[in-house]
Amino acid sequence: MKLKELIFGKSHTDETGLSATYDGSVQQWLPIHAIVNGVIITKDKRFIKVMEVLPINFYLKPESERQNIIANYAAFLKIAPHTLQAQVITQKADMTDYIQRMRDYAQHEEVPECQSMIEDNLLEIGELGQSEAITHRFFLVFQHEMQMKPRKPTVNAICQRMNEEADTLRRYLDFCGLEVLEPRYADNAVLELLYERICKQTSHRVKLPEGVFDMATTVHGLYGE
Repeated sequence: MKLKELIFGKSHTDETGLSATYDGSVQQWLPIHAIVNGVIITKDKRFIKVMEVLPINFYLKPESERQNIIANYAAFLKIAPHTLQAQVITQKADMTDYIQRMRDYAQHEEVPECQSMIEDNLLEIGELGQSEAITHRFFLVFQHEMQMKPRKPTVNAICQRMNEEADTLRRYLDFCGLEVLEPRYADNAVLELLYERICKQTSHRVKLPEGVFDMATTVHGLYGE
């Protein structure tokens, strides 16, 4: 028996070709089987793609541009997957980095009046963060459908087809003036999003370390020996 199997237990491989969870692991109660090329694979064999969209203020646009946005959005809905859902996450704004930066400024500020202004700003930001400051994140979520024919009946081929569908949606949303975020490392971005949603309180205090996806996948056997 290999050292990894002694520590984590023996892994099993199902018909998808991906390693299953270890007995007694946290992954047993999670509905997520794996993340491949930015696509979430659930334990009931569904392939789900999540796209984060940056919003625009429609009512600040000129009337002519509004009509174009409506027409382009109607075209987008015609080609959108049947399972497409719009999700909005509302949460308290994380001002930790801003507060720390202002404290650094105050520490090195030599003019007493300026230092006092920074302290007042920190006090105001603290009160605002506790009561009113919130952020909104907008997501489009869809899953693999029968009409999305992959080139091969494999996990990687299905994930590639899902990403092609996402690229099509991205182009149509671009016509509406909406920007879809394209993270450099899609798997890491999805893992961080899931961590934030599953561990809502902990994620505010403990951030995932860099390279966490590589560490997790190596430990759980998704990479070769």
